[in-house]
Amino acid sequence: WNANFRDLNSSIIRMATLADGGRITENIVDHEISRLQLDWNGLQADNNEDEVLLEGLLDDAVYKDMDLFDRVQLRYVMTVCRESRSMAEAGRKLFDKSRLQKTASNDSQRLKVYLAKYGLGFKSLQP
Repeated sequence: WNANFRDLNSSIIRMATLADGGRITENIVDHEISRLQLDWNGLQADNNEDEVLLEGLLDDAVYKDMDLFDRVQLRYVMTVCRESRSMAEAGRKLFDKSRLQKTASNDSQRLKVYLAKYGLGFKSLQP
């Protein structure tokens, strides 16, 4: 262990928080080890906490089959949703240019369809 006990405590709490039914899976431990190795090597991956949260929200098979590009994009969408009071507000932020080109824009529906592609809903992303 290359860090202090506070970091160990944080890792255990993070894994327990992500664990369904209080059971920490091997997948959660493997992801935490990877995150810690990046930190210890000074490579600090951007949005590590968001990545861990994203992995916890998605079905294991869906997460494992996602390209890095899709994970980064979904993490950003997740951040905007968490900062927004409603799905309509998040949709307006995310589709700020393309919505102006449509005669009738339904940003909420577009966001709902995007999230459903990953088995997510707007409420599941709220803090």
